[in-house]
Amino acid sequence: MCHEVVRDTRCSSFFSNLLLYREHSMRKQERLFAIKEIISSRSISSQGDLRRELRRKGVAVTQATLSRDMKELGVSWTAGGGTPRYILEPMSEVQILRPLVGAEVLSIDTNESMIVIHTLPACASTVGEFLDMQKNPEIIGTVAGDNTLLVIPRSQRRTADVLKFLKHKLIEGS
Repeated sequence: MCHEVVRDTRCSSFFSNLLLYREHSMRKQERLFAIKEIISSRSISSQGDLRRELRRKGVAVTQATLSRDMKELGVSWTAGGGTPRYILEPMSEVQILRPLVGAEVLSIDTNESMIVIHTLPACASTVGEFLDMQKNPEIIGTVAGDNTLLVIPRSQRRTADVLKFLKHKLIEGS
């Protein structure tokens, strides 16, 4: 009976952490969306102006976090058109998905010939689609379930290289 209580507590703790993680991810995505919306809709000439506009939308952010978010979104400074302001650089679909997909990956396991990626619930297909878009010739394909993704390397000899590629794309984010 005591063992069951411990298991329930661990399970409860896991799901509490999972919910907090998802909540944090959602807040970040909402913040990123707000930044894009503000920069796209009006002339913003400083990070201070952008922080004020975000506060009006109910989004509190530090200057350091705002700088990281702007870098992640590809925001750049331009003086074109006579008014210095921030603009959003066009991003490829892969660049847009990279930060989202990385946040969905929980772990990567491998044996001699296959690689399994564990994701948040209902996220394996998104991670699989992202990897398929990379068109890595060393990956034959991916098979996604709900929270588990099977990555099949072209050959057993290349499994370590594919694992390195996956960690680089999904965890390191570049």
